[in-house]
Amino acid sequence: MIKFAGLGRTVVATAILFSATMVPALQAQDVTEAQIKAARAAIAAIGATNSFDNILPNLAERLKNTMIQASPNYQELITKTIDEKAIALAARRADLENEAASIYAKTFTVEELDAIATFYNSPAGKKLLNDGPIASREMVKAADIWASGVSRDLNAEASKDLEAAIAATLPKGATTTTTTTEQPTP
Repeated sequence: MIKFAGLGRTVVATAILFSATMVPALQAQDVTEAQIKAARAAIAAIGATNSFDNILPNLAERLKNTMIQASPNYQELITKTIDEKAIALAARRADLENEAASIYAKTFTVEELDAIATFYNSPAGKKLLNDGPIASREMVKAADIWASGVSRDLNAEASKDLEAAIAATLPKGATTTTTTTEQPTP
């Protein structure tokens, strides 16, 4: 028993050592400048990082609100100080762009990134970016309507067939008490 415990600890220690040394090396895939350039073009074309633009302003607003609630007499000073600090930190947004470009460069080949950028810079790609969310919303509405109709029809057809099947198994003159249930709309 003691030998198994010692062996188990050795295996665990080896696994920890391996993950601490090998995993970062595997994750640190080097990307070329061409991959980064293609990744930046693809990211710009699809607006992949546009949603991150409000992170710093939102954090600053949240901090202002918290500090002003705690010290309402210093609202002007708090606002001025946090705005100045947020503006000074805005340059760090480039770090996020670099990380996004690195992720895309590791995920896609240069050819794939070029194809993505080409498509999304085309009129069809721009239209997809612009009108795609509207089309998706409309498809969800259509799917909800379709599901309601299918649910209603499934319920009616299955109930009718089940009543007939059950009635066929009952003795002559007996009646069924099966009722149709209304299915909730999805």
